[in-house]
Amino acid sequence: MAATYEPIASTTLGSDASTITFSAIPQSFTDLVCVFKNASNGSLSSNSSWAQFNSDATANYSDTTLYGNGTSALSSSNTSATTGVALGGKIDNGITVLHIMSYANTNVYKTCLASSESLVSSAHSVFRIVGMWRSTAAITSVSFVNNTTFKTGVALSLYGIKAA
Repeated sequence: MAATYEPIASTTLGSDASTITFSAIPQSFTDLVCVFKNASNGSLSSNSSWAQFNSDATANYSDTTLYGNGTSALSSSNTSATTGVALGGKIDNGITVLHIMSYANTNVYKTCLASSESLVSSAHSVFRIVGMWRSTAAITSVSFVNNTTFKTGVALSLYGIKAA
């Protein structure tokens, strides 16, 4: 990681879990970056996972997703999600990186960018997502939620980006 990235927390799942949460996030950085390393055993057992902030499960999330796999491309958007900001589809043998900008600023809505690249059933796929949490609250916890389970072996690391 770049010299401006400071590790905050990390975890590797020893068993399947439907939610992974980083809490008590320090407010001393400008941005957050979460790196999500997916296990080769099928990290997600379904096509739906999200990032949720401060346990907010209300219709405060919006996102736009672009997807491509070399054969087809699609886009979708959601303007009032209760589940959180989308992180991409079923992701095996890949990496997801979530950037959360101005997470501690209490004067702005929180924006984020997610990037997922994976190999699913011998096909490479790419997701690019821009999302927003329509709240001015400082982010103190980030939960990664799946509508079924994240599989054993999934590793997550949360970094804070120091002010330049």
